[in-house]
This record gives sequence, C-alpha cells and structure tokens, in this order.
Amino acid sequence: MQIINDTSCAWTNDLNSRSEIKALSKDIDCEWLIVGAGYTGLSAARKLGQLHQNQKIVLVDAQLAGEGASGRNSGYLVDTTLNDGFTSNKELDNYKKKVDIYKLGIDVIKKFIREYQVDCDLNECGKYFASSKQEDKKILENFSNILSKLGFEHNLLSNKELNKKLGSNFYNIALYTKGGILLHPAKLVRAMIDTLPSNVNLYENSTLLNWKKKNDTVICKFKNGLIKTKKIIFATNGFLKSLGIKSNYNFPITLTASMTRSLTKEEFESIGEPKEWGVLPVRPMGATIRMTKDKRILIRNTAEVFNPYQMSKSELTKRSLKQKIGIKKRFPELPNDIIQSSWSGVVSRTRNSSQIFEKIDHNIFVAGCYNGSGIGVGTLFGEQIAIKASNENTREIETIEARNKPTWLPPDPFLTLGVRARLIYERLRAKSEI
Repeated sequence: MQIINDTSCAWTNDLNSRSEIKALSKDIDCEWLIVGAGYTGLSAARKLGQLHQNQKIVLVDAQLAGEGASGRNSGYLVDTTLNDGFTSNKELDNYKKKVDIYKLGIDVIKKFIREYQVDCDLNECGKYFASSKQEDKKILENFSNILSKLGFEHNLLSNKELNKKLGSNFYNIALYTKGGILLHPAKLVRAMIDTLPSNVNLYENSTLLNWKKKNDTVICKFKNGLIKTKKIIFATNGFLKSLGIKSNYNFPITLTASMTRSLTKEEFESIGEPKEWGVLPVRPMGATIRMTKDKRILIRNTAEVFNPYQMSKSELTKRSLKQKIGIKKRFPELPNDIIQSSWSGVVSRTRNSSQIFEKIDHNIFVAGCYNGSGIGVGTLFGEQIAIKASNENTREIETIEARNKPTWLPPDPFLTLGVRARLIYERLRAKSEI
C-alpha cells in the first residue's frame, strides 16, 4: 500500500516546498541501496557517500524524504527517558547502556549542526518529566536516585515552581533534567536532505513493493522499476514489520499531535511569558507537550494500534478534540479555537524498549525501532550501520552492540491484542494526564 503525503504537519509547513523531486522511473543497478529517508536513512546515506565516493548510492522513500516520523515528531533530543522499565538498582547497568547511546546521539546531532551550520532552533533548555498527580512523586524520586547514581544534573520541582516556569498550574510535581534539548525536527531533517553527498541518488514517492535476495544481489521491486544492489540497509523504522524485517521484534504505533497558532502578545502575557520548554509524561500514555520558540503549543496525547499508512481527516479530527481538551486543562485562559494543525505519525517499538541494529545477512543490514527517541539515536544508528556495512568498526558500534537486544514478540493476532490491551490499561492509568 502506498503511503500518502499530506500537508497537515505544522513543522513541515514551516518550511519552503522543495523542488526537483524525483521518483523512481527506471531499472537501476547500484553498490548501495538505503530504504527509508528519515533521520536514519539520510544519516546512513551521508556516511556511505563519504566512505565510498566512487560508488553509486541510492536512497529511496515511499513518500517525501524527511516528512514521515522524522519531520513529525515532537522535537525532543533526549538525554534520559523514564518509561522504559529501568526502575531498580539491578537494572542500573542496562539503563547506563541506554543513556550512553542517547549521549552519542546528542553528540552526532551537534556535530552535524556545527559542520553544516544548520539552523534548527536547537535549544539546550533541558526538559521536564511532569505529572498532575502528587502520588507520582514516588516515581520521580526513584528516578532521581537513578539519575544521581549516573551523574545527571537534575532537580525535583513543585507546583509553584512549575507554574512560574511553564505558565500552567496543571502540574504538581516534575523532575527537570538539564541535558534535554529541544529543536525543530523538520528543519533538522531538511538540512540532512540538502547536504546529501553528490554520489547519493534520492528517489521519493517510490514505494518498495517486495524484495528478495538472489545469489549476492538484492533485488527490490518498485511500481516503476527494479533496483539491483550489492548491499542494502533497511531504515524504515515503523514500517520494518511491513517489509518482513525483524517482524517478531518490532511493531508500529500511530500517534497524533496538534499545534496551536502562535500566541498573541496578550495571550502570552496571560500565562506569564514563559521561556521555551518541553514536558514529557510520568505515565506512559500521558501528554507530551511543549512551548516552542515562536510561542506555539504542541501536544501529543494519543497512541494506538492503527493503520500506519494513512489516517482519514475525520479520524484525525476526533483525536484533535482530545488535544484541544488537553490544552484547555493546562491553559484554561486560552481560546477554544487555538489549534491550527493536527497530524498523525508512526513510531516503532520493541517489547523491551531496545533498538534494532544488526547485520541480517552478509549484504543486508537494518537499523530502527527507537521507541520515541529517534532524532539522536536514529541519526547515530544510521551513521554507524553504514560503517558496520562497510566492514569497519568504531567505539560507537561497540557501545550500541553492548545494549540489551530486542526481545521476541508473539505473532498476530496475539501481538495486536496484547498491545491494544496494554495501551487501554496505560490510557486508563494516565486518564487525568491527557
């Protein structure tokens, strides 16, 4: 099934339209093929172009490059995450492995921004894990102990402090981590497109229909052509399962988000003129919400098992109503008609919140499943899977491969039923936080 481009995402609509977009229209032979042109695929293509300047590298995407999950996410470059099961001392070593990967992801993004002089509104303002429920203080105190043991600068905040910093009286308890970074995801991924090496050929709106390996060649069939390649890297993240890649180790989740127009001077003053901030939920199905540099409010408060290829306008409108309620809970003084755009997007998850990074065959590689942390980790994994596919090794690869590997998932229909049940359970637990 073809993925449909749409114009609903506010991040993408902030940018000028691209020109000279090419779709695959003929058969091609190449040394390298990367499937998926988000953070991972673009990073892999950039690194391969640097390593193999005289070889033909092809990058394909089923829609416009960078306009899938990469350009649609909430714009958090994370140093730490809370909802991934690491809550005890015995898991401290595994959590350390995870945050080491986050740090490498932050480093690779900063390096790219410096090297190519990218303006993506990067703000090292930290982030908050926040809740309206005072009983969640225990969760945050336990998390604080873990962060202290690992040397992360952070502090706990109460309602009065949060109201001053966020302009909202909704939250009663929060943990602030200094290392979190906010940015404009579409500006970042557009810069990755614009800086692709000259030996990388990008084809968009070109859906991979099926693929097979024949001897030492991988043959990929598209609607308007075949691509035969010596080596292939799959970087389709939420669509890995649909391509038969590590099917029993990953599954897609559909999220929806909304963004307001920029607040007027009077509206901004009414909430105390806060500086840019980002809040992540303490409970898994709570709302992710942030105040942007240009005084817009973004909210993401739905997650579900849904057709990942498209969401109808009527279905999106239903979810947008939940986001309107979420904004009004936090900012009752703002008008009812403040939402300007709503959109859906797909993330890839694994059972134990680990990532996929591996060699499937001697010429087939895959990287993906970032569990909502795709900006830094996805960019890092793209670069490093290109290096691994080139038969080289780095300290970064050693750090990545030291992580816990994704655990096995049951087949459908058991998987879908189980995921839906868990989402319902978490949604009920976080009802007040939506």
